Amino acid sequence: MNDVLTTAMVWFGLAILATLIATWIRIATALSEILVGVVAQAAIGAFIGAAFLGSDEPWIKFLASTGAILLTFLAGAELDPEVFKKKWKEASAVGVAGFALPFIGCATVTYYLLHWSVQASLLSGVALSTTSVAVVYAVMLESGLNKTNYGKTLLAACFINDLGTVLALGFMFSPFTYKTLIFFLVGIVVFIVMPWITEHVFKKFDDKPSELETKYILFCLFGMGALAAWAGSEAVLPAYIIGMVLAGTVGKHHSFIRRVRTLTFGFLTPFYFIRAGSFVSIPTLIAAPFVFIILLLAKIASKFIGVYPVTRIYKAPRKEAMYTTLLMSTGLTFGTISALFGLSHGIIDTDQYSFLVATVIASAIVPTLIANAFYMPYHHITNLENGNEKQEQKPITNSSSTT
Repeated sequence: MNDVLTTAMVWFGLAILATLIATWIRIATALSEILVGVVAQAAIGAFIGAAFLGSDEPWIKFLASTGAILLTFLAGAELDPEVFKKKWKEASAVGVAGFALPFIGCATVTYYLLHWSVQASLLSGVALSTTSVAVVYAVMLESGLNKTNYGKTLLAACFINDLGTVLALGFMFSPFTYKTLIFFLVGIVVFIVMPWITEHVFKKFDDKPSELETKYILFCLFGMGALAAWAGSEAVLPAYIIGMVLAGTVGKHHSFIRRVRTLTFGFLTPFYFIRAGSFVSIPTLIAAPFVFIILLLAKIASKFIGVYPVTRIYKAPRKEAMYTTLLMSTGLTFGTISALFGLSHGIIDTDQYSFLVATVIASAIVPTLIANAFYMPYHHITNLENGNEKQEQKPITNSSSTT
């Protein structure tokens, strides 16, 4: 027990440090937690031993996975059904472009330039085609953009992007089985009946000390997550869909959302983001830095080739188009999941895994820092504060020409 408490103390000490750093240099806390994870693992590994941080401890893996599930659920719950109905064309166009071009581009680069096998190259294309819902949502939440039509539609585009990633991973490397069919059929039923059941649960038990509604949501998330894992998918996918289908129900209960946010960001996500950073092998990157640089440039460049023209087609000002493209260039959850899937199934080796994970994590940091520093669309936040958000009926990539 003392070892568990000591490890927990270390992790929350790192979380506090990350929060202070984020406050001092004005970056998203999620990014500083990733960076702290990278540095902490390298420093602790050098002086004490790599196992001291305990990134592979079952309880830490559980808390990190739960953090990813709840974070993804919250991102889905932020979607406004009315906004999505109006903006689905723009969100779908950005999401499809954000998946297709990076998948083709990164697979081509790893096959022809790095001489990886066909299977490894396809896996790299899948891993590097992702957009991080977790990072984008965390940035949206801290900036206040999650409350705007722009932010909600950007999150929808992230979902479309990652849906393409999940489908590609499943169809290419996980054969369709009866388990997949069962998961699909059960999912349809659950997603249809959940809004009705949830409305009655919240009507009767909301704001009660027993927190039954919180237990009910966790039961559904873990249940569908377990079914997804059994079927060869990932728990974060049904979590996002549950958040989406409940957005019109749960989203109205602001006190519940605040409580779940407190649980997620105050307790769970530090384990998720710090653990993600701890997977970066600095010695591997030092040994072959050009591989890492090539992969990172391939991911970001292909995202720009895919997403930026689409944003301009919808008449986005250059500054806002850059912000959308940079955030769509991030990666984390599905990227690391895809890389780990490839390693576990012998599609890629440990070095290739380190390069992919390092690239995915770097893509969560570099584009976001640039976007927030130089291209933040403050006018959306100003419109919201001034009560003009309802008048803002422009697509995700569109805004006033005064930007």
